[in-house]
Amino acid sequence: MKTLYRQFTIATLFILAISILIGFTIANIFYITVTKEETIEQNVGVAQEIVATVQNVPYSEESFDRYMQAVAKLGYQIALVDSAGDMKFYGEPFDDTAFPEEAQRVLTENGTYTGLDSFKDQIFMIGHFTNELHNTVGVPFERDGENYGLFIRPDTKLLGTDIHSVLIGFVVAIGLVSIIGMIWLARQLTRPIVQLTEATKHIARENYNYPLDIKRNDEIGQLSESFNLMQTQLQQNDLARKSFISNVSHDFQSPLMNIQGYADLLKSPDLPDADRLAYTSIIDQEAKRLSSLTRQLLLLTSLDQGAYPMKSKEFKLDEQLKAVVRKYRWRLEEEDINLSYSLAPTLFRGDAELLDNVWDNLLTNAIKYNKPGGSIEIALKTIGPDVIVTFKDTGTGIAAEALPQLFDRFYRGDAARKKDGTGLGLSIVEQIVQLHHGTIKVNSKIGEGSEFILTLPHSDVKQT
Repeated sequence: MKTLYRQFTIATLFILAISILIGFTIANIFYITVTKEETIEQNVGVAQEIVATVQNVPYSEESFDRYMQAVAKLGYQIALVDSAGDMKFYGEPFDDTAFPEEAQRVLTENGTYTGLDSFKDQIFMIGHFTNELHNTVGVPFERDGENYGLFIRPDTKLLGTDIHSVLIGFVVAIGLVSIIGMIWLARQLTRPIVQLTEATKHIARENYNYPLDIKRNDEIGQLSESFNLMQTQLQQNDLARKSFISNVSHDFQSPLMNIQGYADLLKSPDLPDADRLAYTSIIDQEAKRLSSLTRQLLLLTSLDQGAYPMKSKEFKLDEQLKAVVRKYRWRLEEEDINLSYSLAPTLFRGDAELLDNVWDNLLTNAIKYNKPGGSIEIALKTIGPDVIVTFKDTGTGIAAEALPQLFDRFYRGDAARKKDGTGLGLSIVEQIVQLHHGTIKVNSKIGEGSEFILTLPHSDVKQT
């Protein structure tokens, strides 16, 4: 497997190599197009000055040699060629003394030889600095009635002066620092990624407490923060899932045990008819409780997964609320609870089947937790594009510390709320309201009752 660290290092070295190649190519182009011509002109000028001095001053052979040696010591390599082709050298020796054919014109035609221009096949400037005779400039001159050719070039050792050494050292240092810096940066970039990879492995094993301490003010730091948030959320979801399974198991187990227990009692042949009817009634109630729990769980799962198909249509919301009241009129009379309502005629677009669950839950709760002789008030009104529905009762009320958890699944705050309920009703209510982009609030006091206020926004709300 190619690690990110390895890929980054290779990419860095590749980019560095390409950069050096491009820089070297640009330097070559600049040298060949600009610097080379200036160098040739400068060297030709020096050669012509030497020739002018030699021709204007009558040197003896010994003096001539001393003069040429003195010029060579100034940093030049000199080759003196006579008409017979004999050569004499001054200064540092040439590595290659092959006499180019083009250089013969200096002796035969009194022309000027520029070796750098004569060899067009030398593409890179490095070839123009080789210590060879063809890399010289040559000019003709006459001495003692004989024709000579003077060929000179700067001594290659001049390229190794202190300033050049400093420049070479500077370039090498930059290269080393760049490589070391890139390797260090690659390691700094990959270390948190390795930590993140290790953390994902722990999460795959359901370990949501893996410490991930990455303090960075960049994209990787943001990724780390997001990962920590995800880890926290997954931990909470895992706890909620386990709690949900535990609660569901408990809520299923209790009625099943009751059904099994009373069914065993019904097998007794000597059981009085009154007890038989009582046991049968308990089994029926527990079966209905299981049926209600199953139905609510299926609805809640559909809402959670977004799988429930919204069937939005326009319907009379006030008539729907009246139908729910009529459905539970018998319970109201049985519990001796007075119900009054103020329902403004309202057309609303939404899912009527889902909203029917909302009104059903709120009304049955208002009845279940009310007092004998108590009352329930239901109100419906439209304010702008919002529909406001309130359910107010004079029941036992809800403790202030229980209000934040009221819509949690399976939450039943006190002993009165733990019997005959599943703890899912209000959670379903909240999800359906949110599905309609609405809100639900609760005002309650112990001993005085509760008020549920629903706000359902909709641009198509109409008064009828």
